[in-house]
Amino acid sequence: MKKLSLFLILLLISFFSLSAQSLQDISLTDAVTGKAVNLQSQVKGRGLLLIFHSLDCPFAKMYESRLITLRNKYQSQGFTFMLVNPEAGTNEEDKTTLRSYIDQSGINTPYLIDDKQTLSKFYKITKIPEVILLTPATEGATISYRGALDNNPQAESAVSVHYLDRAMDSILKGEAPNPPQARAVGCNVRIY
Repeated sequence: MKKLSLFLILLLISFFSLSAQSLQDISLTDAVTGKAVNLQSQVKGRGLLLIFHSLDCPFAKMYESRLITLRNKYQSQGFTFMLVNPEAGTNEEDKTTLRSYIDQSGINTPYLIDDKQTLSKFYKITKIPEVILLTPATEGATISYRGALDNNPQAESAVSVHYLDRAMDSILKGEAPNPPQARAVGCNVRIY
């Protein structure tokens, strides 16, 4: 009985210490600059877009031109864009590969390495690509939108609903995005 009680106490302590983690506690390495980036400090202006991405996911490749278009349209209006890779390591080879991708693709954003999947687990990310749009709030950062960029990952010409565009346009108007969430479609995040 003592062992069971001790086990339960330890389990509760670990649960509360994990649930007490906040965005302020999360810093990831930017493969482009090599510097650590504290995520909470990046939630400013109109908002921060975290686009969960992987070079191994064909769905991420399909969204490449749409990401460039979104960044070109909304970055000057106060939105910050960052790619987050939950499948890359912080070794020099992975950093070089990610830097090369940013240079060649024209996406031109920071590319954060979530090697321990801290951020991915924090937001319960299951798909690549999946977007989290964080907006500044008095208590820190608020998720204003999460999910898919649009309703057709495979054919850009067949997109009929631009979820992320709508969400950012709503924020620019001072309104809450509707819908605040759309199911992301893509590759499953590999859990390590």
